[in-house]
Amino acid sequence: MGGTPDQTYAEVVLGRRSIRGYLDKPVPRALIEEVLTLAMRSPSSMNTQPYHFHVITGEPLDRIRKGNTERILAGEPDSREFRKGRPFEGVHRDRQVGCAIQLFEAMGIGRDDKAARQDWVLRGFRQFDAPVCVIVTYDKELSEADDTVFDCGAVTTALVNAAWSKGLGCVINSQGIMQSPVVREHAGIPEDQVIMKAVAMGWPDPDFPANPVVITRRAVDEAARFVGFDEA
Repeated sequence: MGGTPDQTYAEVVLGRRSIRGYLDKPVPRALIEEVLTLAMRSPSSMNTQPYHFHVITGEPLDRIRKGNTERILAGEPDSREFRKGRPFEGVHRDRQVGCAIQLFEAMGIGRDDKAARQDWVLRGFRQFDAPVCVIVTYDKELSEADDTVFDCGAVTTALVNAAWSKGLGCVINSQGIMQSPVVREHAGIPEDQVIMKAVAMGWPDPDFPANPVVITRRAVDEAARFVGFDEA
């Protein structure tokens, strides 16, 4: 599982999936730098390039895992810095639930298995036990610009695709940055940056049950309208 260097772009995009189980195997810094070099070719509004990447492994990452887990189990409220918005409703909630159903079925987690469900949630706070975590931040002075978060989303998508093309897996997640004081302290993130997202990264574990899951996507005719084209 994972990409190979001779893939076409279409093969990378269609083959990539979110990886939630990783091998206990380090990722070379030089390889991550290659991935970031590719990702940073993504476009940004007027070339502002507002993003920063804090690439964490080893003991600092273990401290973040520990702090996140302790705080969430102690009932500490969500302290993420990037606004979450209202809970999903309607079709968006349906898609969220559908994703969870696919993953829980793959993992063999029953509806009433509270312990297994809690362990699944805690995996997110542990960065899915990945050997590397990339914290994506942006310059606080650009916080009021909607283009800034759009640009960060674009570069993060490019990041996970670039990683897949090099044989690595990723999963973009919010649990890893919900306890932002822990992340800021142990990653050494400056106060002039806003913590936006976490990306777990590593070598995919081919035996982890959730890794082969391909989450259902809408068809193009559901998501797109074509105006001015010949219907024929």
